[in-house]
Amino acid sequence: MILPAGSANEPASKGTTMETLSLFDTPPAAAPVDGLRLLHTSDWHLGQHFMGKTRQAEHQAFCDWLIGQVREQAVDVVLIAGDIFDTGAPPSYAREQYNRFVVDLRDSGAQLVVLGGNHDSVATLGESRSLLGRLGARVVPAVAENPEDQLLVLDKRDGSPGALLCAIPFLRPRDLLRSEAGQSAEDKQRSLQEAIAGHYRELFALAERRRAELGGALPIIASGHLTTVGASASDSVREIYVGALEAFPTNAFPAAAYIALGHIHRPQKVGGLEHIRYCGSPIPLAFDEARQEKQVLLVDLDSDGLRAVTPLPVPRFQPLASLHGSLAELRGAIAEAAREGSATLPVWLDVCVASDDYLADLSAPVGALCEGLPVEVLRLRRERGQGVARLLGDSRETLDELTPHDVFARRLASETLDDALQQRLHDLHRQVLGELQDGE
Repeated sequence: MILPAGSANEPASKGTTMETLSLFDTPPAAAPVDGLRLLHTSDWHLGQHFMGKTRQAEHQAFCDWLIGQVREQAVDVVLIAGDIFDTGAPPSYAREQYNRFVVDLRDSGAQLVVLGGNHDSVATLGESRSLLGRLGARVVPAVAENPEDQLLVLDKRDGSPGALLCAIPFLRPRDLLRSEAGQSAEDKQRSLQEAIAGHYRELFALAERRRAELGGALPIIASGHLTTVGASASDSVREIYVGALEAFPTNAFPAAAYIALGHIHRPQKVGGLEHIRYCGSPIPLAFDEARQEKQVLLVDLDSDGLRAVTPLPVPRFQPLASLHGSLAELRGAIAEAAREGSATLPVWLDVCVASDDYLADLSAPVGALCEGLPVEVLRLRRERGQGVARLLGDSRETLDELTPHDVFARRLASETLDDALQQRLHDLHRQVLGELQDGE
């Protein structure tokens, strides 16, 4: 039986903040008698600063909640599918949160597997790998020299083998292939796609041989930190250009019982398939994620393969909202959003004013609408319309609101170029971005 995932676009229920966490009650799920229970999560981004605000309190509340779920749901293994940190050089408090979680999870009786993501530094994750291994945590920061080091046997709480994991982190081009002179962008894309698919095939073949050696019908799980064809992203997702490859086709994955993916922050099935999933980020990492119901996935497997996938909704630890309208419309919208906040935990707002009227300063009228309410405006924007309003909007636009692709596309738009040349320049730009991110 596969349990429904629910809507990823429904607004979070009211009152699920840090102040009312005790009111949130997740219905228990019966553990499989002879199987393994995996908790799939990803994209924590510990250490993230959100428009000048730290997420430390939210992340700590999530870690505490998650430990409670691991105990309540009798989880055997917690899998973090990449981007445990927001940057390659996370602040000390973020590293401390990570280490504290490893210790607390060990006390809960569950195992931990951490995979490197595109935001993570291989060196940072690798430096504590041996030490954390003593605490029962297995860390795979990058592709290993010996592929067998990426094949993990996942044990149940009684110590018996419950599943095999093809532990595949974010794949960097230099880990898989050599660049060849004279290759076109299309050639590079085909080469990289085949190299990634080959890496999956190699590990899956190793898993099948290992399963035969163990003499049982263990389910095989695979992981990944990448963009797949058809995946729906959000503003906070940094576009991964692995060489020239933008998205990995679903049919290139091996025939694993479950494929646990990270990188996309919106929880979703891939291609409508029950066994290939993005769990999404546990907290909203951009304003366009404000209305998403965040979740982690409880995955039950046994000798027959995938038995059930149960989403566990994550409480909203910090209320935030994105509002759009004229000043008259915003008056009611801000008052409505304020109902989610309190004096100690105000709602973070992204406000976009829709008006063609010339206003030299938006902060004063919007500030008046917020006066006395438990809200805090983190971003104030003017809708980009026609004429003067558009010019004003463009002049106030910051690079924080644009991706590298946006900047390049706007620069190209100012030139008179034929379609073929524009496409060629876009391909080269994606290639350069991929090489830069690979260097990071």
